Amino acid sequence: MCQHQRPCPPVDAPDHQAARLVAFHPEQGWGLLCNGVVIFDDRGELLPDEPSSIPSHRGLYGPAA
Repeated sequence: MCQHQRPCPPVDAPDHQAARLVAFHPEQGWGLLCNGVVIFDDRGELLPDEPSSIPSHRGLYGPAA
């Protein structure tokens, strides 16, 4: 999927969030990474070709420490 020199990490890599941002919609609270991962302002993720998402890393009482 990635056409960059020094390719972005694939979706199954531990550092997959280090991929380049290719679309960003701060008014809607999300961005699309080059590897197909959708990231959200609350730190949640939606992985491509996965039936589920990775929940937010924030706790019930505010931002993660």
